Amino acid sequence: MKGSFSSSFLSLIVPNWVRTYAPESLPTDIIAGLVVGILVIPQSLGYAVLAGLPPVYGLYAAILPVLVYAWVGASNIQAVGPVAITAIMTASSLHPYVDNTEQYAMMASLLALMVGGMLWLAGRLNLGWIVQFISRGVSAGFVSGAAILIFFSQLKYITGTAISGNTLLQYFSSLKQHITTVNLPTLLIGSGALLLFILNRYASSIIWASWLSPAYAKWVGRLFPLLLVIIAIIASTSGHWTDYGIQVIGTVPSGFPSFHLPILPSVHDMLQLLPTAALMALIAFVSSSSVASTYARLRGERFDANDELKGLGLANIAGGFFQSFPVAGGFSRTAINVDSGAQTPLASIVTVLVMVATLLVLGALIAPLPYALLGAMIMASILSLVDISTLRAAWQHDRLDALSFLSAFFGVLIFGLNTGLVLGLMVSFASLIWQSSQPHIAVVGQLAGTEHFRNVHRHDVITYQNLLIMRIDESLFFGNSESVHQQIQAAINNHPNANELILIMAAVNHIDLTAQEMLITLNRELVDMGWRLHFSFIKGPVMDVIEHTPIIQQLSGQVFMSTIKAVQTLTYPTTTKASSSP
Repeated sequence: MKGSFSSSFLSLIVPNWVRTYAPESLPTDIIAGLVVGILVIPQSLGYAVLAGLPPVYGLYAAILPVLVYAWVGASNIQAVGPVAITAIMTASSLHPYVDNTEQYAMMASLLALMVGGMLWLAGRLNLGWIVQFISRGVSAGFVSGAAILIFFSQLKYITGTAISGNTLLQYFSSLKQHITTVNLPTLLIGSGALLLFILNRYASSIIWASWLSPAYAKWVGRLFPLLLVIIAIIASTSGHWTDYGIQVIGTVPSGFPSFHLPILPSVHDMLQLLPTAALMALIAFVSSSSVASTYARLRGERFDANDELKGLGLANIAGGFFQSFPVAGGFSRTAINVDSGAQTPLASIVTVLVMVATLLVLGALIAPLPYALLGAMIMASILSLVDISTLRAAWQHDRLDALSFLSAFFGVLIFGLNTGLVLGLMVSFASLIWQSSQPHIAVVGQLAGTEHFRNVHRHDVITYQNLLIMRIDESLFFGNSESVHQQIQAAINNHPNANELILIMAAVNHIDLTAQEMLITLNRELVDMGWRLHFSFIKGPVMDVIEHTPIIQQLSGQVFMSTIKAVQTLTYPTTTKASSSP
C-alpha cells in the first residue's frame, strides 16, 4: 500500500512525460522552444495591446500559464498563451473600466481567474463531452466574425486615432467621427507594415523561393515578422519617430510578474463578468481542444478532454494571480511548435525561458517599437481565421450547419461577441431539434436472393401486396412522435391493398412515454382499419421498457426476431408464435 501511495504521489508531482522523457528529443525540443519564444514575443505584445493592456502583460501571460500547462496539460505539443479571441473578449468585457488602467489590469487578472476556475471545475466534473455540442458551423462562424472585429479593432493603432467599439457598426461610426484626426506618419507605417506582413504570409513561397531553397525560404518567411520588428525598432530610434506623433511601446518594466490577490468587485461587476467568463471558458476549451486533439490524432497519442479542461483551468488560475489575462491554446504558435520539431512540453518550458530573458534583458530594446507595427501584425495574422472553406463546405453538404455559421458570424458583427455566440448556439440547437423532429422513415423491400431489406426508392427490391414494411431510423421521443405517426399514416394511405404493417426497430434505442402513447394509438387505428401492427428487431433494452406496456400487451400483431422471419410468417401463414426481443 505504501508503494502504491508513493507511485500516485509521484505521478501527481512529476508528469508522465518527464518520467519517460527520451534524451533524443532534447535537441528538437530546445530548437522548437527557442523558435516559438522568439517569434511570439511581438505577437504576445500585440495581443496584450488587443486586450487593452500594456504590452508587457502579453509577456506575463506567456510565462506562468505556459509553464503550468506544460506541467499538467493534456497535450504534449500544444503551445498555450495569449490568443486573439480571448484578447478581444477581454477588451470587450472590460470596456467600462478602460479609463482606470490599474483597475482594468486587475479586472483582467480576475477574468483569468474566473475562466480558469470554470474550466478546472468542468474538468473535475468530467464535462469534456460538452465540446460535442458545439457544431463546427458555430465555432467557425464565431471565430470568423471575431476575426473581422479584431481586424477593425486594430485600425486605431495603424491610424493613430481613438477608434473604438464592440460591433462592426460601432467601429465604422467611430472611424467616421475620427477620420480627421488620422496621424499620417502612423498610417504610412501601419499600412506599409500590413502590406509587407500580408505579402509574407500569403506569397512568401513565391517571394522567398525565387532566390532561396525551399527549406531556407520557409524559415525566412517565419522569421520575417521578427526581422521587421528589429528594423522598425532601429528606424524608430534613429529617426525619432515619437517626434512625429507616432506612438511607441515605451519602457517595458523589467523583472517577473508580481503576485497579486485578485480584486474583489461589486456584485454588479461580478454579474457583468460572469457571462463573458463562461463564454470565454467555452471558447478557450473548444479552440484548444480542437487543436490539441487534431495533433494528438496525427501523432497517435491519447487525448483526454477532461485533462485539457483541468490543464487550461490551472494555467489560467495561476495567471490570475500573476498579472495575466485569459489564455488558451494558439493555432499559429502550436503549428510553429510542431513544425519546429517539438516532441514534448519541454519545448514550451524553453519558450518560457525566452520570455523571462526578454523581461530581464531585452525590455529596453523593444521600447521604441511602434504600436502601428503590432496592429499591422495582428491584422495580417487574423485574416487566416476567417474560415470561408468551412462555410462553402457546409453550404454544399449541410445547409443547417451553414445557417449556424452565418448566424454566429453576423451575430458577432452586428451584436458583438457574446450575443453572436449565443445566437449561433441557439440556431444550432434549433437545427438539431428540427432534425430530430423529422426522422427518416423508409418503406423497404427485400433484396432478391438475400435476407436484407432496403429502401424501395433506392434499390430494386421485392415487395409484398399484403405487407407494408417500414424502417424507423431514429429513437422515438416527444419531439418526433407526431411526425413518425404522420409519415406512417401517409404510407398506409399509399398502400390500400396491404393489411399488415411491419415496423423495423433496429435503429430505435429509446421510446419515451409520448412515443409509447403514439404507438398505442397507431395500433388502435390499424385495428379499426382491419390492419395488424408488427415489430421486428426490437433491441433488448427497448423491450425491457415496453414489454409490460399496452404497446406489447395489446399489440394486434407479433414481435419478430428478424424482418425476414416476419415476412415468411405473414406471407405464408404458419403456426409460429410471436418471438421475443433479443
